[in-house]
Amino acid sequence: MVQTFVQSTTDVVDFLKHQHNLIKDMFDDVLHASDPKAREKAFVDLRQLLAVHETAEEMVVHPRARHEVADGDNIVDARLKEEHEAKEELSRLEKMDIDSEEFLKALTSFRDAVVEHAEHEENEEFNQLQAELSAADLKRMAGAVRAAEAIAPTRPHAGVESAVLNFAVGPFASMLDRARDAISAAIK
Repeated sequence: MVQTFVQSTTDVVDFLKHQHNLIKDMFDDVLHASDPKAREKAFVDLRQLLAVHETAEEMVVHPRARHEVADGDNIVDARLKEEHEAKEELSRLEKMDIDSEEFLKALTSFRDAVVEHAEHEENEEFNQLQAELSAADLKRMAGAVRAAEAIAPTRPHAGVESAVLNFAVGPFASMLDRARDAISAAIK
C-alpha cells in the first residue's frame, strides 16, 4: 500500500495538508504515466490513499469540526456530499479502461473536483481547527487519523460518509478491500 504520511508530522492539519499535496502529485503520476501498467499502479496507489484519507477525515476531523468550527454542521455536510460524489466517481473510474481517452478525461475532471474539495477543507475546516485547538489536541487528532487510516478501507464505499457508519462498516469493508487488493496483486 502507498505510504500515506510523513512520520514526523504531529499536527493533524499539517498532516492532512501534506496528504492533499501528495494526492495532487499522485494525480499527475497517473495522468502522465508512460504506459498502461505504470498508469494502473499509480491509479491503484491514488485510489488507496484517497479511500483511507477520506475515511480518516470522516471519522476524526469532520466530527470535531462540527463542534469547533463556526457553522460547522453546514460546512461538514457540504464536504460529506462532495466526498460521497467523489466515491461514486472513483468507483466509475475503477471500471474504465485505464488506457482510454475517456479515462484520462474523467480523471482530469475528477482531479479538479478533488483539488477544489481539498481547498474547501483547508480553508473552511482545517485552518479554523488549527486556530481553535491546542497543540496537544491537534497532536492527538493526528494520532487518531493515523489509526483510522491503518484500518480504513482501500476502495471507495459511497454511502459510508459518517463517523458512525465508518466505525460500524469500515472494519469489514477494510478486510474485504485488503483481501481483494492482495488477490489482485497476486494474479498480476
